[in-house]
Amino acid sequence: MCLPAFPAIYKMKQKLTALLDFFYPPFRGLMPLQTFRYAACGGMNTLLGLAVYFISYKFILAGKNLDVGFFAFKPHVAALFFSTCVSFVVGFTLNKFVVFTSSNLKGRIQLFRYFLSFSLNLVINYLLLKLFVEIFLWDAMISQLLTTFIIITFSYLSQKHFSFKVK
Repeated sequence: MCLPAFPAIYKMKQKLTALLDFFYPPFRGLMPLQTFRYAACGGMNTLLGLAVYFISYKFILAGKNLDVGFFAFKPHVAALFFSTCVSFVVGFTLNKFVVFTSSNLKGRIQLFRYFLSFSLNLVINYLLLKLFVEIFLWDAMISQLLTTFIIITFSYLSQKHFSFKVK
């Protein structure tokens, strides 16, 4: 897919795809190229999301509630919101332009379906985080790590078979 309106994204897509494909040969017998690209891109996006969560929770919010006037968000929930904003944009871009490039759905359909899938993942993430932190009284970072691993499989299947499916 050519991206004439976004030459910078096109160049980054080419470089990232070439880099991922360079590291693929040892994994060829274990998984298809698309699954490898998803794992690599998803791993990068997950690490980015966890970094944003950590920085938000520990430094920006410093463990304090985020008061937005009409409601005060607990710090682990506010940090989840911050990391979600970053992960959504980066995740969609990587999935559309690097992982699921053979999808013939229109971009706006992909974006809408990705939003639906991402929203469901966010609800699962939120509920598990509330359960682990507020009921089980586990550490917020450990809870977020565990939650992330729980939803990875569901996320891959929903992206492959729903958001970026091939007709």
